Amino acid sequence: MDKFEVEFYTKINGEKPAKEFILGLDMKMRAKILGMVKILEEKGNQLREPYSKHLEDGIFEIRGKVGTDITRVLYFFYYGGRIVLTNGFVKKTQKAPKQEIELAKMYRKDFLRRADYE
Repeated sequence: MDKFEVEFYTKINGEKPAKEFILGLDMKMRAKILGMVKILEEKGNQLREPYSKHLEDGIFEIRGKVGTDITRVLYFFYYGGRIVLTNGFVKKTQKAPKQEIELAKMYRKDFLRRADYE
């Protein structure tokens, strides 16, 4: 099985939205999400529901639940087994908010544009 490596998308100004989101979670949820990130790194594109789900257009989510609190962190796959975490949100509705998915796509587009110049 391929080796996967999880990384955080970094904006031009140095901010890492997914990392900042995860660090802002309460201790139990943060531990849950970081555990899911570790499993994602081990399983990569083999990780399926209920832990991970494809949303649309190559954007996926890892899922964390503690009690009634539900948290999602969005990500995409890149060459060489790289998994890029883009952003996260606390889930309050049945479907992932469209603006969160669009934000992940925007971050991916920026990541790919800048990756071409590295």
